[in-house]
Amino acid sequence: MFDKFEIEQRVAEFLLQIKAIKLQPNNPFTWSSGWKSPIYCDNRKTLSHPTIRTYIRQQLTLLIQDIYGPVGCIAGVATAGIPQGVLVAQDLGLPFIYVRAKPKEHGTGNLIEGDILVGRRVVVIEDTISTGKSSLEAVEALRSAGYDVAGLAAIFSYGFDLAIDNFRRANCPYVSLSNYNALIKFASANQSIADKDVELLKKWRENPAEWGQ
Repeated sequence: MFDKFEIEQRVAEFLLQIKAIKLQPNNPFTWSSGWKSPIYCDNRKTLSHPTIRTYIRQQLTLLIQDIYGPVGCIAGVATAGIPQGVLVAQDLGLPFIYVRAKPKEHGTGNLIEGDILVGRRVVVIEDTISTGKSSLEAVEALRSAGYDVAGLAAIFSYGFDLAIDNFRRANCPYVSLSNYNALIKFASANQSIADKDVELLKKWRENPAEWGQ
């Protein structure tokens, strides 16, 4: 049985424990988009921790089977979705492909790397979902190439309204092992953040583009 709440909290605990997620409400980070953010997420760090890496692989595999049912291929989003996708594909005994951010500038000029398996029902793997832009570009590339995209699975999602709207417009379901609300709940309950900062963190999620301006 896939226990959603337990897994959300366990993954949040792991990500905070290894500092894959850092919370700095009073010393915010600047994202590449220019947004000021009290949180920074780098789930690549999970790959360096075998116990956590195994747990995430197992739970992504179970999540895909529970939500999407039988699929014929796993696709990773370059670059952070590639190693996670390979692990899941290995667990499921399925072919793996990955989608570049842009076509290769030499050789074959591929956008999708791996054997062409047109018509296969595929689940896309991403490490983190923020606005969903890069994830949905990969989804569109796969659809244009003739794949049947069942949906997307990720380790962590910020749960932005913008992302929810983007995925809805693209008619692409998505799920994640943990999310921003679960993270704040765990961090607050375990005193990883001060009580006075909880409201600040919640307000950022409501309007991240203008927060801290």
